[in-house]
Amino acid sequence: MTEFLDFLKHKYAYVAIGEFQPGKFDEAKQLYEKAVATYGQGFGGSYLLQEPGTDKGIAIIFWSSVEEMEANKNEVHEAIVKQISHLLVAPATTSVYEVCSTFDPPASQSEA
Repeated sequence: MTEFLDFLKHKYAYVAIGEFQPGKFDEAKQLYEKAVATYGQGFGGSYLLQEPGTDKGIAIIFWSSVEEMEANKNEVHEAIVKQISHLLVAPATTSVYEVCSTFDPPASQSEA
């Protein structure tokens, strides 16, 4: 029964949308990867998206729970976030979303 209840739990996504100072996206990407490397318990993967030809981006970080997301904040993480914030044109827009539905593509015929 525990496995079934775990299946019903929804994951969460932390989403940050922002624009970096001209030419600073690559530096921000390196810092982002450094921050993500500090995550442990509850971390479920991440994406960093860049609008082509711009310094605009979206970071999406998946978590098992909001509590685990908060528990991963530490001095090292906060120092990296502060460095990233100095590269932004304006403060990023951030939100936490509940992942309500996911869809994986079907396995290819060759994998069957």
